[in-house]
This record gives sequence, structure tokens and C-alpha cells, in this order.
Amino acid sequence: VQLQASGGGLVQAGGSLRLSCSISGHIFSNYIMGWFRQAPGKEREFAAAINWSGGSTYYADSVRGRFTISRDNAKSTMYLQMNGLKPEDTAVYYCAVTSSSYYRLVPNYHNWGQGTQVTVSS
Repeated sequence: VQLQASGGGLVQAGGSLRLSCSISGHIFSNYIMGWFRQAPGKEREFAAAINWSGGSTYYADSVRGRFTISRDNAKSTMYLQMNGLKPEDTAVYYCAVTSSSYYRLVPNYHNWGQGTQVTVSS
């Protein structure tokens, strides 16, 4: 399976962006798709994840209530709607896939897509 993230850009604090992750190849029913982000000089960190078949969603505390993860099975696309953006949300955002129940851990993910830059100005 291959993943490609898109939709990043420059936005003012308080603004919104919607990221997309297009997925090609077979998506197994036990897959969890995740969004991660990496700010300059920092480690890659978990942002949100979604169980592809059941639709259960999971969020990092830092984004809960502001970000919404969703998927469109027919389009094989995952989204991350980001509202109330803050300068600290500035990072490269990546999508990836795991079959592990430990969905917050970077090493458990594979097939990382090329990231998309999100920059939030104050």
C-alpha cells in the first residue's frame, strides 16, 4: 500500500486546513491509518488515527477538540480537518498505516507517505 499526503499550506492562527491522504493498494480490514507530525528539531509525534473498517478515532491530547480525522472508503482517502490552528501546530504532517493496536507509536507504522508542510503564523 502507498500513501500520499497533501493539502498543507500557510494559514494564520485560528484558521483551518484539511489534509488528505490518498491510499493506493489493498487496505486490510485490521488497518489503522494515522496522522503524525514533525516540527523542526523535534521527534515525529502522533496526532490522530482511525480504524479503517470500524471508524473508531483516536487523538493526541494536543489536538483533541480541534482536529477531526475521517475516511472515505470509496475514495480510499483519509482526511484530517484542522480547525483552530496554533503556531505550535506548524510541522510536516505524514500519514502512515499500522496493523498494531499500539497506534500511537511511530515504529509500529509503515508505508509512510511523503509529508505535507503546515505552517501557522501568529
